[in-house]
Amino acid sequence: MTSLFDLFKIGIGPSSSHTVGPMRAARRFAVEMEEAGLLATTTRVAVELYGSLALTGHGHGTDRAVLLGLLGEQPDRIDPAAIDGIVQKVRADHAFTLLGQRTVRFVEAEDLLWHRAETLPGHPNGMRYTAFAADGAVLRQRVFYSIGGGFIRAEGEEALGHPSVKIPYPFQSAAELLEIAQDRGLAIWQLILANESVARSEADVRARIHSIWRTMQDCAERGLATEGTLPGGLNVRRRAPEMRAKLLKKQSGDPLAPMDWLTLHAIAVNEENAAGGRVVTAPTNGAAGVIPAVGHYYRNFVPGADDEGILRYFLTAAAVGILYKENASISGAEVGCQGEVGVACSMAGGGLVAAMGGNNDEVEHAAEIAMEHNLGMTCDPIGGLVQIPCIERNAMGAVKAVNACRISMNETGTHKISLDQVIETMYRTGLDMQSRYKETSQAGLALNIIEC
Repeated sequence: MTSLFDLFKIGIGPSSSHTVGPMRAARRFAVEMEEAGLLATTTRVAVELYGSLALTGHGHGTDRAVLLGLLGEQPDRIDPAAIDGIVQKVRADHAFTLLGQRTVRFVEAEDLLWHRAETLPGHPNGMRYTAFAADGAVLRQRVFYSIGGGFIRAEGEEALGHPSVKIPYPFQSAAELLEIAQDRGLAIWQLILANESVARSEADVRARIHSIWRTMQDCAERGLATEGTLPGGLNVRRRAPEMRAKLLKKQSGDPLAPMDWLTLHAIAVNEENAAGGRVVTAPTNGAAGVIPAVGHYYRNFVPGADDEGILRYFLTAAAVGILYKENASISGAEVGCQGEVGVACSMAGGGLVAAMGGNNDEVEHAAEIAMEHNLGMTCDPIGGLVQIPCIERNAMGAVKAVNACRISMNETGTHKISLDQVIETMYRTGLDMQSRYKETSQAGLALNIIEC
């Protein structure tokens, strides 16, 4: 099954599907070349991008990600501050060092092709890598798909991830998850902790979760402190520092102040993501602000909040995310933004219930409510940039998550719609959605707002 650490991955902005995924695919291709003993005879590598990757790849930094991956860089290890210099050197030299070992030519107009009118059959985010010898012979060719959240799949393979391990509590649906938890007398977070503790020790699981939380907090702090204009040409001003200054000057006693801070932290994280900074995919980069913002709300505004509550929050959110990843999609190019901000909202709503001591049924109800009111949400970024409406959309998703938690914990009795039903509905809605509303920047706000 999908792991918590697959859903929460440390990487760089602005997009998990258009930046992190292509970087991982490019590096995978280079590593395969090395393993096959082909580096020494490679003189050229060509990359072709298809569908959504081609349509919004410039705004999402896909071209830069591909170059970095071929060089051998990894999303969780590269210094975001070093990226511009690395890419500029490649473009100036018209060459790069494949996996840091073999220098090959790179003429961008010839070797990086954007097929905006063509989509490969496996997924809207398709890419083809081809390595050539000096005489023009093809040494190796591979097709990869970036399927959302930084996950990639090679043509003919399942999604690339951790090797399969036998876990004590496998589940395929929310109903099965609830049944297993009830039969074993476990909270959902305890069940996920037991599953995660198979591949590594429980102490390591806890430490890694807190490391993820710390990275999210660091990202928010950078966003709160950094002024200026976001890259990409839309001239979007960073608002988080000014918003924080205003909130700090406000008189105490405003009953909605926690919502203001919740909103602010979501905006701060997603401004940092839009700038290509260090973020945690949760479960995508485009939705990276929802879960840290709700975590901040819990830690700073819920009486009795503590680190154990944060642990419960992430483990439970992961359970919800696994259900979406394995039964539907977290790819904006496949199902629209309901699969990104909508899923993050659902994860955060269920996770917050657990953090606040709610029961399993309340977790499931909150996760269902949160998605129910994100159904049909399109992915229509202006200029192919993860800025408008993406940044504010994370803030709205965080608010909805808190509200879903409160509704579920104040509810009595049973509810009509199950989480499983809303997950299936989300997926079917995404498949029915016209492709131009799914991360192509060909409709919605992207079409009707003049870029300036």
